[in-house]
Amino acid sequence: MVKKALKKEQPESDAARKERLKKVLIQRREDIVKESKSEIRKYVSGEKKQLVETVMDDGDLSVVDLAEDINLKQLSTHRETLLKIDTALRKLSEGTYGVCDECGDEISEERLKILPFAIFCRDCQEEREMKEKMEKEEGTL
Repeated sequence: MVKKALKKEQPESDAARKERLKKVLIQRREDIVKESKSEIRKYVSGEKKQLVETVMDDGDLSVVDLAEDINLKQLSTHRETLLKIDTALRKLSEGTYGVCDECGDEISEERLKILPFAIFCRDCQEEREMKEKMEKEEGTL
């Protein structure tokens, strides 16, 4: 019986990790830009205008308005995400990628896999969200 030599997983080198993360961020950026261009092209080509021209009543018009609002919000969200990706790429080239902007601790690899442009560790992000929620609630009182 011949035993196969088990390969031990070599830890990823810092340069390889940096290159992998850069590729992930750039791919995500390209996907978002492609989707945004597609939405903008629909507005420019008049596709949305054709929808308005086929509206039958006020209910139809409100659906078209709602769809337009959702698309504009999505474009705004894409813009914010692109800015975050650009920041992450800059931090990657500076060597500060994966470090929390708030506390200076390392951001977990699991978090960065899910959200590669995260600038806060999970604890600091949760704290920021709680503060925002409290401020929002105080503003409505």
